[in-house]
Amino acid sequence: MDQPPTTTGGPATARHLLLRPPLLFATAIATGVVLHLAWPLSFTSRAARWPIGVMLSMAGLALFVAAIREFDAAGTPVPGSRSTTAIVRTGPYRFSRNPIYIAFVLIHLGIAASFGSWWLLVTLAVSISVIAISVVPCEERYLEARFGSTYSAYKSSVRRWL
Repeated sequence: MDQPPTTTGGPATARHLLLRPPLLFATAIATGVVLHLAWPLSFTSRAARWPIGVMLSMAGLALFVAAIREFDAAGTPVPGSRSTTAIVRTGPYRFSRNPIYIAFVLIHLGIAASFGSWWLLVTLAVSISVIAISVVPCEERYLEARFGSTYSAYKSSVRRWL
């Protein structure tokens, strides 16, 4: 992790949407479940659903917990509505700049697999699109403005996703 910010100026926080990413994924999951219950479109047999779904969801939960622990250890807040105080380079952040979003995707994918639902896959695709097109670029602009070359070096050494 690197502290403190090397530049000042730019936005005070990365917050840019009324709907925060956890709420985006929760809304997408709820919408997918409602659509699946109203018009079931299954993609797999019942026998395969739960083991795969639970495994994916647990992997996502474990990644989420690991990512949050690294933020806590660095003393930087997770919510985009608060100012970032450090670039975290440890734990899952050694491999991905966005492990929390990957965790959300795995959890959503696990729920989709548990239901065997095409609708949940569709709502997952929408969530990923919103995150990739709107949320991540905004966060990256914020971090570049706040941390300058420190963030640029991290960005060039660690992939955005996997």
